[in-house]
Amino acid sequence: MTLSLTLACFWALLANVLAMTPSRDNHWRNAYVLIAAGIPLLGFITVQHGPWVGLLVLAAGCSILRWPVIYFGRWLRSKAGGYKGPAE
Repeated sequence: MTLSLTLACFWALLANVLAMTPSRDNHWRNAYVLIAAGIPLLGFITVQHGPWVGLLVLAAGCSILRWPVIYFGRWLRSKAGGYKGPAE
């Protein structure tokens, strides 16, 4: 196992440990730290192992940090003008 995949495993372990700790801001501060650490790590994995492994690790990271991804998708759709709220 290479250094980049080992770091990715530690990142996933850290994300799970942080998810089990209590938080007053619904873990958003933890999510920002994980995103800031995960983006360069994803680039490192992609450089060492290629784009397919990078996409797999990206999918794994998106499944761990699903709410920031959902909110980002909603924000993008609202900027494009295609998002309607649940009441509409």
